[in-house]
Amino acid sequence: MRSDRIKKGLERVPHRALLFATGITRQELGKPLIGIATSFTDIVPGHIGMRDLERFIEKGVHTGGGYPFFFGIPGICDGIAMGHTGMHYSLPSRELIADMVESITEAHAFDGLVLLTNCDKITPGMLMASARLDIPSVVVTAGPMLSGRFEGRRLSLVNDTFEAIGKYKKGEIKDKELADIELCACPGPGSCQGMYTANTMACVTEALGMSLEGCATSLAVSSKKRRIAFNSGVRIVELIKKKTNSRKIMTEKAFENAIRVDMALGGSTNTALHIPAIAYESGVKIPLELFDRISRDTPHISDMLPAGKYFLEDLEFAGGVPAILKRLKPKLHNTITVSGRRIHNIADSAVISDQEVIRSLSNPNHREGGIAVLKGNLAPGGSVVKQTAVSDEMMRFEGKAKVFDSEEDAMKAILSGRIGKGDVVVIRYEGPKGGPGMREMLSPTATIAGMGLSDSVALITDGRFSGGTRGPCIGHISPEAMEGGPMAVLKNGDIITIDIPKRRIDVRLSGREIKERLKSWRQPNPKIRKGYLSRYAEFVSSANTGAILKKVIRGKG
Repeated sequence: MRSDRIKKGLERVPHRALLFATGITRQELGKPLIGIATSFTDIVPGHIGMRDLERFIEKGVHTGGGYPFFFGIPGICDGIAMGHTGMHYSLPSRELIADMVESITEAHAFDGLVLLTNCDKITPGMLMASARLDIPSVVVTAGPMLSGRFEGRRLSLVNDTFEAIGKYKKGEIKDKELADIELCACPGPGSCQGMYTANTMACVTEALGMSLEGCATSLAVSSKKRRIAFNSGVRIVELIKKKTNSRKIMTEKAFENAIRVDMALGGSTNTALHIPAIAYESGVKIPLELFDRISRDTPHISDMLPAGKYFLEDLEFAGGVPAILKRLKPKLHNTITVSGRRIHNIADSAVISDQEVIRSLSNPNHREGGIAVLKGNLAPGGSVVKQTAVSDEMMRFEGKAKVFDSEEDAMKAILSGRIGKGDVVVIRYEGPKGGPGMREMLSPTATIAGMGLSDSVALITDGRFSGGTRGPCIGHISPEAMEGGPMAVLKNGDIITIDIPKRRIDVRLSGREIKERLKSWRQPNPKIRKGYLSRYAEFVSSANTGAILKKVIRGKG
């Protein structure tokens, strides 16, 4: 066992003494040592219920014949961090989480890991660490939140609070209703109720084979989630005995399965950052174009929030990810999972309980999947859009650019009524380097939607979007403005054309005009010049490669 390096031999007397100080018995010391990475925190709703799940994972590890050790991993709530300085830290925290899990695991020679996670950057960060370490691992996502209730209708965070800002500005909502919605939208623990980034990543993790079946959609408040937590604790010991390391599961074919499930669900565009980053740590290359290829061949079969009408609880009661696998089985590779069962076996035994929530391939919500990759003279390295969240009339759009160098400036213009029909809101210098940290633009996109402009205004950015974004919003534009991409030289009034079916995004400028403008462009000073974010900006790669941290090998002298 890996843990023998801290348990066995004369020279390990001090190590054993320290281990005994924790209360472990000599008999238990002979068992596999299991690290349980928990991202419990009191401030993230998706994580406040984890203390309960920790107990059940612990019971499972003991039952399976291992000995558990908990260690803490930080978590950021993107909703709370949204729209201010805090959002700079969200995507960069993914790299910190991966490094922390790696550091604690290697320092203490754990034999295996149970990764208790839930929200946006925590889940991919833990998966990146698992792939990097290549040791047996099981992921437990803590589950989605129940829908809120107000005056007989169901509520979700994004569609009913972020978009309420625009409705309030239009006078459609009064003070009392706004206050009531604040209290009712999020009724308790769990990740936000739609197919936003947290729940998309949970579904991706299960489809990838790194969670037990049913884990992604089982509700945070359910006894089913407790049983999955318990069984995950049991299962990690079995994986250690069978030497089933994470890279045996996270293969190229498994990543293709995960992307296909993502496309069928109409998931968050953030997966175009996270899946390539996890794959990179697994030694697998996932180009951005693969998302588009799989999307063209994968019907969108579940009409989930934010653009659709169904909540995660609806998907759970319809059969969850196993039912999605059943629909997609002819298109899926028969890869292995942490449960020991193969994807096709899981699909065969799944039950589809609602034919409308999970439609057939011949009767989809959309003929193609969730994400489209657009290229053109404005995004030669690519960009992404959640095409299933765009209305038919906005799939092709032409408008005049209104250019802003930060999210805050754009938000002021939107709230003051300076954005109107036919405009293309351009938010630049918000990419991985320029942000730094590639902030999510949910506040401006949700406000545009709430003001009733999502069918007449487009928004493009080198930043990224929340999984809750809907409408013609194109993000991840690469190269980003901070690196001298064409976006850096856009001017107010430039004509921008978006053609999602043809996968194009262009500015009506010749190549010569763009080059002439770039000659006079000068890179602006970094927005943040100290601390972690300044170091992050120095090493982060572009969005089209997953915004991973580049390896820099410096020579001598």
